[in-house]
Amino acid sequence: MKNTVAVFPGTFDPLTRGHEDLVRRAALLFGRVIVAVAASRREALFSHEERIAIAAEALRPLGNVEVAGFDGLLVDFLRQRGARIIVRGARTVADFEYETQMAVMNRKLYSDLETVFLPPAEEHRFLSATVVREIARHGGDVSDLVPPAIAARLRQKFQ
Repeated sequence: MKNTVAVFPGTFDPLTRGHEDLVRRAALLFGRVIVAVAASRREALFSHEERIAIAAEALRPLGNVEVAGFDGLLVDFLRQRGARIIVRGARTVADFEYETQMAVMNRKLYSDLETVFLPPAEEHRFLSATVVREIARHGGDVSDLVPPAIAARLRQKFQ
């Protein structure tokens, strides 16, 4: 699978250590991993441009990983990038059910597509961007939950 392009999509508001772990693991499996930062339809803490820049900075050490933004159907982004693999994390049964529904619909829209589910590392099992935002909003220390550059940006946002 070293010649395969995989896409790890999400809003990444913000990118967490859990996301980072999944990207690192996907980078070992696939030749190229594109972290696809989705434009958010909901109000996001960071703008789309900020989320792209933050993710790119945090993931820069990974040589076969690139970060790109997208707005629209994920399957269209995959086709544009020559990718046939979506990588998704599934922390809970609820996540898996939702992600399975999305995988089935994406495959209906793009029949050559496959979705690969990676379970989180144990230490990231209950970590989510929502939890990180709430801790940071209330002045809590998120330094072990996100890469250093992101922790600094969260502190700036909530000062």
